[in-house]
Parts: sequence; C-alpha cells; structure tokens
Amino acid sequence: MTEITMHVGFDDTDSARRGCTTYVAALLVEILERLGVRLIDYPNLVRLNPNVPWKTRGNGALCLRIRYDQNLERKVKEIVTSTVEQLSDLESRGTEPGIVFLRGARIPKEIQAFAERTISHVVSLKDALKLLKKYEAEAVGFKNGRGMIGSLAAVGQTLRGDHTYELIAYRRPEYYGSRRKVDEASIFKMDEATAPYTFNNVDSEKKRVIITPRGPDPILFGIRGENPEILRRAFAMVRAYEPIERWVIFRTNQGTDAHLRKLAKLSQAEPYESIIAKGIVSRNPIVIPRRHVIFAIKDSSLQVDCAAYEPTGILRRSAAELLIGDRLEAYGAVRPSTFNRPLTINLEKIRVLSLTGKVLHQNPLCTKCGKRLKSMGRNKGFRCEKCGLRYRELTKIETIVKRELKRGLYLTATRSQRHLTKPLRRYGMEKRRVQVEQPKGKWHS
Repeated sequence: MTEITMHVGFDDTDSARRGCTTYVAALLVEILERLGVRLIDYPNLVRLNPNVPWKTRGNGALCLRIRYDQNLERKVKEIVTSTVEQLSDLESRGTEPGIVFLRGARIPKEIQAFAERTISHVVSLKDALKLLKKYEAEAVGFKNGRGMIGSLAAVGQTLRGDHTYELIAYRRPEYYGSRRKVDEASIFKMDEATAPYTFNNVDSEKKRVIITPRGPDPILFGIRGENPEILRRAFAMVRAYEPIERWVIFRTNQGTDAHLRKLAKLSQAEPYESIIAKGIVSRNPIVIPRRHVIFAIKDSSLQVDCAAYEPTGILRRSAAELLIGDRLEAYGAVRPSTFNRPLTINLEKIRVLSLTGKVLHQNPLCTKCGKRLKSMGRNKGFRCEKCGLRYRELTKIETIVKRELKRGLYLTATRSQRHLTKPLRRYGMEKRRVQVEQPKGKWHS
C-alpha cells in the first residue's frame, strides 16, 4: 500500500449573504475521514491581507493536509471539488472560488514565500498560476478563479511560527439568519476562567460578547486560544440555547500580527499593506465628524497621516492626547493617497516611545491679591480686575503640565480588532518554530 501526502487549499466560497469557507472545511473533514483519509495537521485557517479591496468577509483561506492510499486520490479530488462547488455562493458577484491540490510532504520555498506575501501584500492571480504550473500542482477555479490565490497561500502557509487555535461551533440550517441563542453570562465566565489562554471573547469596554457573529453565516460562535486543550475546556463552559450541528478546532495565524511588515522608513509604505513604522508627531490631532482622530507623523523620508476611527475606543482616545514632538511606532493598514488626502495609516495600534513636554502658557498673578491677571492686548501688559493694578512689564508664564498619556502600547478596542491583530493577552505567549502538528484528542464532533 502506497500512501500519498496531499495539501488541499480552497478559498472564496462565501458571500455577504451566505456561506462560510470554514464550514466547507468542517464538512470535508467528516466526509474524507469516513473515506479512510487521515489528517496530519489540524485544518489550517489562514487569514490573508485584510486590506485588499476584493477580500472576502473574513479573508480566510483553508488548507487540509491529508494522507491516504493512492487508490483514493481520484475520489478525494472529486469529493473536494463537488463539495466546494455545492457550498459556494456562485451566484453572488465577487465570489470566485478556487481549489489547489499539491502532492508531497514538503512545501516548496517559493510557495511558502508566496504565502507570506499574500498576508501583507497584494499579489496577482498570474503569480499564483506561474507557481502552480512550475510545481505541477492541480488547481480548479470557478468563474474567474481568483480564489486560487488564497488556496495556494493556504497550502504554503504552514504555520510553523507563531500560531493560535480556534474552535468553531456551527448552527443547524433552520437557524441561519436568526439571532444566536447563547447564554452571554456563561461566555463572560468562560473568558474569566480561561484567561489569558483564550482571547477576544468579550469586549470589556462595552460589556459585549464578540464570539458570536451577526451575519447569516452558519457559525454559532468561535473561541480563540493558545492550544486545543484550553479550547475544549472553554467550549464546555459555553451554554447554547440552540442545537450545535458540528464543531471543529482549526490551527490558524489569527492574533499573531502576521500581516504587519516593519519598515525602515515611511517612504517604503505601499498602499494596501499593513506596516509598523516609527515617526515623530508632526501635526497635532484633530477630531473630525463621527469623532475620528487624525494626526500626522514624519521621519526623514516622508510625512503621512494616521487615523484612529471612532470604534477603536482607547486607541482613539490615546491618539487624541498626542502632541507635536512625541515619538511613536504606528501599526496599521496603508490607505492610498487621493487628490484630496495624503497617504494614511489606518491605525490598529500605537506604541508611544517618548513624550514631549506639555507647556501651558498662563497669565501671571496679581502681586497684591493673587488673582489671575487679564491681558490688556498684545504687548500691552496685564491688569487686575479686582485691584485695578496694571503690570506693563509682565509676560505670560510657562508651566510644564503632567500628561495623562504614558509611554507604552495602545491597541484598538477588542470589538474592532482584525482577525490577525495580536491582542494584549498574547504578548509574551508567542510560539516559536514548530513542526506540522498531528491532531490530538477530540478535535471535531
């Protein structure tokens, strides 16, 4: 008996109105295992560049890494292709599914490098097709087949560096589109009991559950954490008031900051990338309609705008306290310049490196009664409204004011964090280089 190792990537099956690519993976796991196929890793959920204009809802691609008897290969490909086709919203504009089949245990370095680029850059279908041909990978594309980009990226992203896990529980079809029926109090208790090994369960600022999506997709809830064991424990603590159809644990790059690319200088920033860049605040923050905060930073190469939007919570409030001369590190997505606005970093985080002194200019005090003097006009001195005394020789006095803002890291509120953004709970928990991981224990229903 000859066993074959195959990496099966697929992407872009869902739309705003229905579907979920992780659900396709969940079904395929069950179908393929019944056929005698063995998974050699947890299903991989790979979040791609969150800034590309044509992204899907969560911009996540999936890969199943499997081993099977060579006599099953044709059947495996037929099952994957038919399942993806059946569950994709092909009638929806912008849904362009793709599938990639790559044989062999080793992933070529070029495909791994391609996968890295898809997480932080914009890549083309042409680039993907060249690699598919070079390494004799089989691919299936529906409509224009743009999903083959994400499919190849999921194959190439082996998650051997920092990674996390997500347990996703799915609803029965008759509940699609209705409000999720879960006990929110049990989720808050679960979050407290499993901290810091699970993350992004609740928004503590708004006292709101965020593991339950709001759309018509089949997900009931998803719990993210550091390992499968803590997710199984957390799952047992969540009380659902509707039946769970199935559940699966995925290994993923969520919560790792994998999308962020560190720049040596601001002029290296390119549209639609996610970057980390140092600069000095060069224009004080202003608040624009809807309470967004805009300021500018610069280095020796360029000045760019930085934007902290209203839903970002503490990040927006911290950004509003910045002053010209503050040094910081900006984390976020690069929005291209237009005719009426410059290149802008849509902030996910800021790290305040140093703070300039805040100087308050005040009128002097009356030497007789101690009351604050009033100005008589530019360069005309001051007078005391109480005593009537005039002081033509005095000038305003400068006072250094203690600032509320401190040095350190400020993140967007949990409710508005992207899938890839590393939350505060994960700092210090990053995983180092690991091998592909055999699923252990019970990891799906």
